[in-house]
Amino acid sequence: MGDFLAGAYPWLKFLHVISVISWMAGLFYLPRLYVYHVEKVSKGSETDALFQLMERRLLRAIMNPAMIATWLFGLALVLTPGIVDWSMIWPWTKAASVLGMTWFHMWLAARRKDFVAGMNAKTGRTYRMMNEVPTLLMIVIVASVIVKF
Repeated sequence: MGDFLAGAYPWLKFLHVISVISWMAGLFYLPRLYVYHVEKVSKGSETDALFQLMERRLLRAIMNPAMIATWLFGLALVLTPGIVDWSMIWPWTKAASVLGMTWFHMWLAARRKDFVAGMNAKTGRTYRMMNEVPTLLMIVIVASVIVKF
């Protein structure tokens, strides 16, 4: 298995990076949709239904598959011999940040359910502030992998 992963390493890294980019795009865009949804759309209107459709499709067709692919290719990279030195700090900071990113993804999915139920209690300001979470986590992840502190 180790030989296969080592031989496939460039492709695994390529697929991981493409998956991460797709996932991040959704993590940046969905909270922005929520801002406009809560601030500009009346509950039960045609626009409300349109926003719910866009949010559902973004989450289910792009973000969920991208998150799963990111995890699968990332775990394959972790299992590739000689790639991760667990005695260093960077794999732990990256792992913690990826778990944080996954939590944020799940938080966004729960907020979508609130919109569907007509029970959203969050403000546009809350969604604007939460929109900074993936940026901060991305900075930690990229610094961890590139600088390897």
